[in-house]
Amino acid sequence: MLDYSHNPWLVAASLAVALMAGFTGLSLTRGASHLDEGRRKLVVALAAVVLGGGIWSMHFVAMLGLQLPILYYYDALITLISALAAILMVGLALLLLHFRRRTPGVILGAGVIVGLGIVVMHYIGMAGMQMCRAVSSVWQMMSATLASVVLSSLAIWVAYDARTHRNILLGTVCFGCAVFAVHFVAIALTGFVATDQAGGAGPVLDNRILAMGVTVSVFLICGAFLLTGVTFLKPAEAPPVPQAASRPARLPYEREGQTHFADAAAVAAIRAEGHYTVLYQGEDKLFCPWSITEAEARLLPSGFLRVHRSYLVNPAHVSRFERHKDNGTCYFEAVPALSKVPVSRSRLTAIREALGL
Repeated sequence: MLDYSHNPWLVAASLAVALMAGFTGLSLTRGASHLDEGRRKLVVALAAVVLGGGIWSMHFVAMLGLQLPILYYYDALITLISALAAILMVGLALLLLHFRRRTPGVILGAGVIVGLGIVVMHYIGMAGMQMCRAVSSVWQMMSATLASVVLSSLAIWVAYDARTHRNILLGTVCFGCAVFAVHFVAIALTGFVATDQAGGAGPVLDNRILAMGVTVSVFLICGAFLLTGVTFLKPAEAPPVPQAASRPARLPYEREGQTHFADAAAVAAIRAEGHYTVLYQGEDKLFCPWSITEAEARLLPSGFLRVHRSYLVNPAHVSRFERHKDNGTCYFEAVPALSKVPVSRSRLTAIREALGL
């Protein structure tokens, strides 16, 4: 086995690339589920290229910092395949997240796919080494795969549990650290041996040529990072309310592939569920395609109040109110689907006034 070391500056640069790619990709997809299908596909494709390209770029920035006592090269075709594998698998995960209902199972499934994409990209990229062969046992590869799946699932869960600025920033840190950690865990479990001849299927790349390609990729990621960062803190405009004040509000909900409408006056409360909401009406829990922010903007004229970051309530259905030390609870005794809703401290005054207290 050959001894090896790493250039610390390129190690640090690889972490920076992973963080920038993570922030850019996760920021691009914020609000994508509200776009029409064509624009949503475009956003998902761009985010897949950024995130998958970021995984690939981080890997090869770190590999440029790998210092071995022999000269070695890369097979251009295998190196390209490794990039495509990362982009396609990340793209599949994003399609699940933005074209399926975002349940916990879907979020975890997307995290697993991203984790597999990272480790597949890594080992395909390592297979492209010429004049030097990376050696890993099955158990070592399984250990790296397990680390990748766990860390990536955590990153996707944090980023998509709620699409707030805070979650995106935390998800960026988790994603960047996941890609970075998986690479170096896999490298730590890998040995290198010299070989006599190259056996690649495509043209040979030395470190100088590879460095030029990686530099272009990192430059594009940096540009996208700067453009995304400029608009990241820009406050989102409240969606317009298309209904006239004189018309009774109706809430759409989906059931058995069809869209129905519920009278707002019959809905007792609305709960946020990712980019969507759940309507509570009598014994029914109804899936509504509106976000909690959109529902609040549209239903404000109908008397609904935001009592918690995850709940809107219709005061007409509140049967009992209980004040606690620094928060409260609204009870709905005539609504079998929902027994109570928490009231945050900052919303106590508004709900008490609406209830005449």
